[in-house]
Formats: sequence, C-alpha cells, structure tokens
Amino acid sequence: MGTTWRALVAAPPAFDRAAARAAVEARLEDILAQMSHWREDSLLGRYNRAVASTWVALPVDFAHVIEAALDVAERSGGAFDPAIGALVDLWGYGPVKVALAPSQEDVRRARAISGYGRMAWDCAGRRLRQPGGLRLDLSGIAKGFAVDAVAAVLERQGCDHLLVEIGGELVGRGLRPDGDPWWVDLETPVEDVRPLRIALHQLAVATSGDYVRGRHTIDPRSGYPVEHAVAVSVVHASAMLADAWATALSVLAPEAIAALARRETLLVRALTRTPAGIEEWISPALRALMEPEEPAG
Repeated sequence: MGTTWRALVAAPPAFDRAAARAAVEARLEDILAQMSHWREDSLLGRYNRAVASTWVALPVDFAHVIEAALDVAERSGGAFDPAIGALVDLWGYGPVKVALAPSQEDVRRARAISGYGRMAWDCAGRRLRQPGGLRLDLSGIAKGFAVDAVAAVLERQGCDHLLVEIGGELVGRGLRPDGDPWWVDLETPVEDVRPLRIALHQLAVATSGDYVRGRHTIDPRSGYPVEHAVAVSVVHASAMLADAWATALSVLAPEAIAALARRETLLVRALTRTPAGIEEWISPALRALMEPEEPAG
C-alpha cells in the first residue's frame, strides 16, 4: 500500500510480541495478495487483466470490501467508485508515475471504460464480472479494511486495548494503560483552524485530502483531480467505512458534503477551500459528541 503500519497495545500478561507481529504481517500479506493495486500478481491485478465477460471468484475478504464499496458508491451518487483504476493510472497516482497531465481525450477514453456501473456483482456467488478493460482500484477503502483486520488479529492474540494505524487511518479499542481512551488529533494542516482531539474508544478515523500527497483524489464523475478538499475526516465504528466515506466526501463540494453527511448521520470534520479561504465544517453528529452532557435532574 506504499505506507507503514503501527500498533500500540496495552499488552496482557505473557503477551508474545514476536508471535503477534508475525500474525499481523501474515494478515497484511494476505490482504495485499488480494487487493493491492501495486502488485501485478494480486487478485485485483488478475481481475484487471481478465478478458471481457470473465467471472472472477472472490475470497471472503475481497468480497466484503467490494460489497461495502458498491454500497458507498450508490449512497454517494458515484462520488466514491472502486472501478476508476484506469483514471488513477492515467493521472500517475498508481504504481507508474507519468510526466505529463493527460489530455481531455485521454480522460474521456479512461472514463468510458471505468465506473462501478459497468460491473456485475454476484453477491450470493461471491464473484465479479469483468466487462472488458475495467480496472479496480481499492485504495480508498482497502487501507481502512486492513486497519480493522490488524485490530482483529491483535484481539485474537489477547489484546483488548490497542491503537492501530496504517498510513494515517486509525482504530482504537479499549483504553490506554493509564485508563484514558486512545486520544488522537484529527489532521489539521491549517494554522488558523483549531486542533480537534477525539477519543477513539471502539471507534476509527480516516482522513482524505491533498495536504500530504497533493491533489491526488479523482472525482469519478469528471475524471479530474479534486481541487478543494484540504482534509476531510470521518469517525466511524469501522475503519473500512470511515476510509470509504472520507474518500467520497472529499470529492464533493462543501454544500454536498454537508447534505450527504447529514443524510447518512456521519461524524465528519471537513476543511475545504472556498473563495473566502479555508473553511471548517463539523457535522451535527460529530458536534453532538463534542458538546457537554446536560447534568441529570
């Protein structure tokens, strides 16, 4: 995935650190072998090269991610789309870098072979049809899935209190050794916006935007990179869904971010560029968690 992983644990008695690390690395290797856009020999790579009308059987993990990705794609009106690998590659945001921006005709051709609407998904049979030329890219959801998966591995190792991070996406379980929750700061790459600290107690957070890697998020509906999203953070019980929703929301204009977040009752903090400068928006669901509780009676 082109990034690193880290896990902090309040280790139980007789915790075998070496065994836990080996288990995590094996789990991550299995996920990469299925869903990596950066490995030609991954299952995703084989699907992308399959001939038209081929049905590809998916293992449980891959099927779970695809089902979630298609659901968010529908709910977001196509702002999230797992089938824009051709556009990702065209702009040089995938494994192979490009020297020049593509032409309008290049973008048009890539859009013509892209889009989740071209896929046929057999949920019961756990298989996905390749319509011909379509390329999956699960970068906007697979990293979050991996965060959830690593947390589950460590819980099976007896760790009920942990914080897992992969490339800036995090999930917290239980408490720190001092009894506090796992406090994390939402990424705030703007000096005049106040930092926002949240407690990841059985929660995950993912952030999408251009503050680290530049404008690399593509709007699937236009085929062009997004220019307004600085940092859009989503807090959710699932890191996989936090990842997907952060990607979807970062594509949308500020008004559409607010409308979708309200409709889906999402916990969101968005920093976006407007003619007036960088603006911060906090969703009602997240703001409700930040407000002090009224005293009883």
